[in-house]
Amino acid sequence: MVVGGSRGIGAAVAALLAEQGAHVVVNGRDRQTAEATAGRLPGAIAVAGSPADPAVADRLIGACLEQFGRLDVLINCAGTAEPPRSSILTVTSAQFRSLIDAHLATVFETCRAAAPHLVAAGGGAIVNTGSFAFLGDYGGTGYPAGKGGVNGLTLAIAAELREHRVRANVICPGAKTRLSTGPDYEAHIAELNRRGLLDDISAQGALDAAGPEYAAALYAYLATDAAAAITGRIFIAAGGFVGEFPRPTPAILGYRDHHDNPPWTLDNLHAMLGGANR
Repeated sequence: MVVGGSRGIGAAVAALLAEQGAHVVVNGRDRQTAEATAGRLPGAIAVAGSPADPAVADRLIGACLEQFGRLDVLINCAGTAEPPRSSILTVTSAQFRSLIDAHLATVFETCRAAAPHLVAAGGGAIVNTGSFAFLGDYGGTGYPAGKGGVNGLTLAIAAELREHRVRANVICPGAKTRLSTGPDYEAHIAELNRRGLLDDISAQGALDAAGPEYAAALYAYLATDAAAAITGRIFIAAGGFVGEFPRPTPAILGYRDHHDNPPWTLDNLHAMLGGANR
């Protein structure tokens, strides 16, 4: 099952999986586009709709089981761009909720619907799509919040389903798609660079990304049995670069036993933190 598989990275992933012999369910919100993509792949079917709707998510999994008899792999590639020049100063509540639905709710609903069937099958793989945006370097609101939520949810799913031989990972891809091309996108990157949120090298990389087929290979690999021991990790796939975000661990800034000491004073904390970002 490739959610968001009708265009961009999702379509490249669906094509590569089909090339490797998988039976693929292609999902996209636009029926004609999803059917056209599926029609180019041997044995693939299309199921349209937004899986942020629980009923649609259930219907997607049901169609896969009816057509192919089982579900082994769920890949989430759906997403939508932050509105141009959106920030906490301009975004509306409706826009924020829409972005959270497109990214986090879609991942939650499809994982909720798929997980029992993956467990029943004796194992499987979930690969969700994150973004460098979760770091906040690109500004925005619902997009980085949704992608950050995808990271946390995926790591929790990996921990819960490990005993059932179901693995879950995240890929933060960099690729030239319809969301990362055109005058509005170029103006957005230029504005982030002007404001100092993106350095010159990162801005140039964002404007000169490789095609989605370069990111697709990592999705396909994580879906294979060869990756059976890989779970609970956040990867990067951007052109010829493959990387990983290490799991965050707390750095000790100060410690004293609370049994023998009072709470930290504000002066203590100022001396410890230095009053500035590190």
